[in-house]
Amino acid sequence: MSRSPLSHWLRHLGALGLFTVAVFDSSFVPVTLPGSTDLLLLWLVSHNGDAWVLVPSAVAGSILGGYTTWQLGRKGGEAVLSSYVPKRMLGRVKRWVQDHPVLAIFVPPLMPPPVPLAPFLLASGALGVSRGRFLLVYGSARSLRYALVAWLGVVYGRSVARLWSGTLQKWTTPLLWIFIAMMVAGVLFGIYKVHKQRKSEAVSKHLKATAT
Repeated sequence: MSRSPLSHWLRHLGALGLFTVAVFDSSFVPVTLPGSTDLLLLWLVSHNGDAWVLVPSAVAGSILGGYTTWQLGRKGGEAVLSSYVPKRMLGRVKRWVQDHPVLAIFVPPLMPPPVPLAPFLLASGALGVSRGRFLLVYGSARSLRYALVAWLGVVYGRSVARLWSGTLQKWTTPLLWIFIAMMVAGVLFGIYKVHKQRKSEAVSKHLKATAT
């Protein structure tokens, strides 16, 4: 079994670390690399982690992160969509959520990167998808996805472990520093976006107040 710094660090993350990664992985703040939850869950299960504990941890974290994104969309409305969703895909995301609300919430959480997730979660909140429907559909999709990932880890666990300890072992330290750098950059970017959004809302309120 690998004794590299990254493997040691991942082993100590456990269910709580997986929960935390899943929260950020499903939020509008791009702290983690896309698919981080899948990779961490696969790695932990393939290294004899308890799938019956890890899968619910990943699902719970993802639901929490997804719900905060939905809530941001609900409170900010379409103005938030313009701030966080690229213009090239804004129209398509809005049409999908308006015309196929269940599929727009169910399909993206099942798809691997680079299929975007946050734009659909934001749009579902901004365009009026109910809380109950969102949580039911999104939670079902994430449960299905992470159950499949865990199954792959159980069935092909030894192959995954050999791949990690052989081909990838020499890259573990660089990957660790890249992951840390992405976490820090993502947090800073998220703070910047929230500050920018609040400043924009304050300016809008001031303009409305002066107009009246």
